[in-house]
Amino acid sequence: MIVTLSAVALFGLLTFVLLRSRYVGPGAALAVFLFGFFVADTGAAGAIRSTLHAVIDAASNIN
Repeated sequence: MIVTLSAVALFGLLTFVLLRSRYVGPGAALAVFLFGFFVADTGAAGAIRSTLHAVIDAASNIN
């Protein structure tokens, strides 16, 4: 659960920075948000979540 909250905070901050610096427009940000929202409701959500956990575990073991 901590990883999920951290990912939400990280991607929220990244979206804010991209919108603020005008690299991404509000329409594109909304489209990406809605895409992520609807993907979370599909069968792909489990695979994405397990891949994210595997990447985080691998990154934490790098010295």
